[in-house]
Amino acid sequence: MRYDWTIDEIESLFNLPFNDLLFRAQQAHRLHFDANQVQLSTLLSIKTGGCPEDCKYCPQSSRYETEVESELLMAKEKVITAAKAAQEQGATRFCMGAAWREPKGRAFEMVLEMIQDVRAMGMETCATLGMLTDEQAAKLKSAGLDYYNHNLDTDPEYYKEIISTRTYEERLDTLKSVRAHGMSVCCGGIVGMGESRRHRAGLVAQLNHMNPHPESVPINMLVKIEGTPMQALEDLDPLEFVRTIAVARITMPSSYVRLSAGREAMSDEMQALCFLAGANSVFYGEKLLTADNSDAERDQALFARLGLQAEQANTPSSRRIVNG
Repeated sequence: MRYDWTIDEIESLFNLPFNDLLFRAQQAHRLHFDANQVQLSTLLSIKTGGCPEDCKYCPQSSRYETEVESELLMAKEKVITAAKAAQEQGATRFCMGAAWREPKGRAFEMVLEMIQDVRAMGMETCATLGMLTDEQAAKLKSAGLDYYNHNLDTDPEYYKEIISTRTYEERLDTLKSVRAHGMSVCCGGIVGMGESRRHRAGLVAQLNHMNPHPESVPINMLVKIEGTPMQALEDLDPLEFVRTIAVARITMPSSYVRLSAGREAMSDEMQALCFLAGANSVFYGEKLLTADNSDAERDQALFARLGLQAEQANTPSSRRIVNG
């Protein structure tokens, strides 16, 4: 397992003929996973809107005029109801997201209770709550949190074009605290934000240099929301997105590579190419925080057409070689 891919080497992967790149990605995928199984996760926004940060892609920022309104933390009973519904539809992991810079006070304690109750249902738990202190990471681990999501968004060079209210190092520090307390890391980025291919290679390099690699690597396509500074950007070439999936698979061969935001707008054919390129996890359900997502019935129909099966809870048979 390599943790030292250079940006130049990764950019060279991006530059391969498309068929050659996908062939290499398939080889890496099949060494570590059953190529016909997909892990299903559901993401619920438990606290929407009102975030003080200035991420230019995010409709939940209080700095932009969007249709997303600030809401209070969702009641635990509603969260558990949503988790049960996700479990009945086949999801094995339940992710809870809150639009915070960092969790504080009683709200954080309430999230800990939610995690405990979802874990008791037999589902894997995941949370994305912003920056964490070392003490908060320890409490999340004690509550039974399996995964913590904290994306890098892009590479260090382009990051300054995206956000000014949180540094790249602060993101890395949160991830270090998560690792130190024995939780798995869910960390990826967003493509289509006006970055270059070199920047995409730089993002993959940052993820690859983590030892161990993130257990889950979500690759998000920018969802352009009216009212955000990125609403008028040109669409990314769909094949460039597929290339990003393939490069992530080659450089992090034993990680779950998740086809994440933007999937609702992708054709079945584009999604099929993403699975061919090594994606083996999706968010499942009609919403991704505030953005529309591909609905469960469409997903089930697509999986049937492709011969893909959902990975079953507590039976990691899709993994051939453990991470590391």
